Amino acid sequence: MKRDWWKEVVVYQVYWRSFKDSNGDGYGDLGGVIEKLDYLSELGVDVIWLNPIYESPDCDNGYDISDYYRIMPKAGTMEQWERLLDEVHACGMKLIMDLVVNHTSNLHPWFLESRSSRDNPKRDWYIWRDGRNGAPPNNWRSYFTPSVWEWDEATGQYYFHSFATEQPDLNWANPQVRNAVYEMMKFWLDKGIDGFRMDAINLLAKPARFFDAEDPFHISYLANNPGIHEYLREMHDRVLRHYDVLTVGEIPFVTPEEGLKYVGQDRRELHTLFHFQVCDEMPTWDMLRFKSIQKRWHDVFYGRGWNSQFLNNHDHTRQVTRYGNDGKYRMESAKLLATMIHTLPGIPYIYQGEEIGMTGVHFSTIESYRDIALRIRYQEEVDRGRKPDEVLAELAPLARDNSRTPMQWDDSPNAGFTVGEPWIPVNPNYREINVEKDRAQSDSIFAYYKALISLRRQYPALIYGDYTDLSEGDTHLYMYTRQWQDDVFLIVLNHAESDTYFQFPELFRDSDAHLVLANYEDQTDVTDTRLRAYEARIYAMNVVEKPV
Repeated sequence: MKRDWWKEVVVYQVYWRSFKDSNGDGYGDLGGVIEKLDYLSELGVDVIWLNPIYESPDCDNGYDISDYYRIMPKAGTMEQWERLLDEVHACGMKLIMDLVVNHTSNLHPWFLESRSSRDNPKRDWYIWRDGRNGAPPNNWRSYFTPSVWEWDEATGQYYFHSFATEQPDLNWANPQVRNAVYEMMKFWLDKGIDGFRMDAINLLAKPARFFDAEDPFHISYLANNPGIHEYLREMHDRVLRHYDVLTVGEIPFVTPEEGLKYVGQDRRELHTLFHFQVCDEMPTWDMLRFKSIQKRWHDVFYGRGWNSQFLNNHDHTRQVTRYGNDGKYRMESAKLLATMIHTLPGIPYIYQGEEIGMTGVHFSTIESYRDIALRIRYQEEVDRGRKPDEVLAELAPLARDNSRTPMQWDDSPNAGFTVGEPWIPVNPNYREINVEKDRAQSDSIFAYYKALISLRRQYPALIYGDYTDLSEGDTHLYMYTRQWQDDVFLIVLNHAESDTYFQFPELFRDSDAHLVLANYEDQTDVTDTRLRAYEARIYAMNVVEKPV
């Protein structure tokens, strides 16, 4: 198997507006990220993924870009960004940026021109269509709204938007659009960034004709349309192949077979991807489903493509709340989930605050939520006659704000995030859960993450090793091996609140196997086959330290 630097990294996602505020305006900013680089360096991560910092009206938290070449004033200045890049590199880390090129803001100069008249030279930079019998061109829904089409009174046509109405989709069939995007990518790559996380990248291609969908609520029709691979190969050949950088695509609605078309080693497209089978198909923990997803992706990808591992991000509820136990066993389950993510095949992603076990949040009123998708959906359901409290209770558990509340640094007001009024309320549990308190404990979640990152860096088997599930059919026990040449790791996890037992596989019996990491500090008996609630262990056999 070919070894590459980007396969061996651990990525930390910085959702900057909720990370650290350095000027007291209530928003996290680039100055705050710079202030906390030592913290990230201590944790041991290799790559920082920075959410969009480009100029934006901020309708969708920066994913509605009005100028790709400027920094959003809320985030800071270009000089601060350049200092951030220099200091990230000085710390031995890398920086990747969000690439958001499926759509722009409706205030981007390109769209303002496109919208100005039907014969404007940039009219075809976006997707415009006539209506159908006084209605939109077809019945497609967007991610955020009941229709992908928005009527423009001035020019008498509809424009297409996969997300909010303020986020019109670019027309990638127009070569001028593609050229403009490639020039923008070169601008940032020439500044020295280390790659891109590509937002909704498999949505770029649109069908030649917009037929009605049989089930408009299943919006997979937005993705993987004919032409997408030609666009990405062109992007690779024109831009990406000239730089030694990491490219990861956000690619929803794909099977492993379809996903491999984006990241196969011989495809000249992307390095790796986020797929969303776990987050989309598991609103709560489902061990059998999770094992099935892991096995299928590994079987298709091993030796041919590279995956990513994550359970939460800025769009998905915090993992310890959604997939663990954020009450009595918060620390144990946070460590168990981390063990899983850092030992399964693919690049591990850490979402800010995950490393101290931050939890989801529940606000009592819709006014406290900032998530545009939630607010639109809430209003849609209330307008249908449903009770507001009932709708909020239904939607809140998976609201994006669960993961967007401010980073909890200490127990001072606003969790040490800001001296001002935070843009979104701080989780009330910040006095019990914060960085300062967690790092003061010898058995902290933070310390466990450090150990996991260090372990993965030392042993190629945890990066390149084959994966075998030894616990198929068990709803609580997850036991698997990672094997690379003669080195074998055995990972044993009890995802339950009660005890469970396991049997060592034959390979590990009467061997030199030893326990290398466990999430219960008092676990020292290598032969003990009883697992307590949310207990996680990593065993190694024939392993000597081999830095990758």
